Order: sequence, then C-alpha cells, then structure tokens
Amino acid sequence: MSTSETTLRRADRFGFAASFLCALHCALLPVLIALLPALGLNVGGWIDLDQGFVIFATLLAGTTLTLGYRRHRAFRAWALLLPALALVWVATFSPLHHHGLTHAVLMTIGGLMLAAAHFVNLRLSHTAATGSR
Repeated sequence: MSTSETTLRRADRFGFAASFLCALHCALLPVLIALLPALGLNVGGWIDLDQGFVIFATLLAGTTLTLGYRRHRAFRAWALLLPALALVWVATFSPLHHHGLTHAVLMTIGGLMLAAAHFVNLRLSHTAATGSR
C-alpha cells in the first residue's frame, strides 16, 4: 500500500470517527444544555465552534471523497455526502442555529450521513485497491 493510500485511509477513518462523534454531540447536547441550569451552570458562546467544525468537516470530506472517487469511480459516497453537507450547513449557517430541537435533529442526521459517506468511501477505496468488486 502506497503512502497516499495509507493517508487517504487514515483521513477517511478520522472523518468517520469525527462525524460519528459530531452526531453524538448534536444528539446529546440539548439534553446537557437542559440539565446545566439544574447543576447551577451557565453555557454560552459555542456557536463559532459548531461553525468551525462544519467548515473543517466539509473540507475533509470533500478532499477524501474526491481522492477516493479518483480511485474507485463510484458515486455512492457522494450520494451520501451531498445531502449530509446540505443538512449540516442549513442547521449551522441559517436561523436554525439557535441550538433548538430542529438544529439538533438536522445536525445528528447530517453527522451520521457524513460518517456513512466516509465509511462507504473507505470501503470502495479498499475494494478498488484489492481489485475485488
């Protein structure tokens, strides 16, 4: 396996793990925010963190899926990625970004789809590298 293949696989694995953790974060954060006042804590100013993560996730996914597509020539991972990015961008850069239930649902679904896109790209790249289809 060449260095570029190893790097691509690592990037896809990182993207899968980060997207899955993002989906968990988005699903559990509303519960945490609801519990914080009961614990006497106050939270604010996390908006830029979410926006920065969405931009990073977009760049990582776009890069790894582009490199993967050049190898396996299958559009399946992109079919998951594009709607996933639409969901997370709408939830993050629209009035929905007030961390309400709609924001959490869109980010959770988008994060899971983003993780699935990385996983599919990883599998397709592996299949193309081993020559078995």
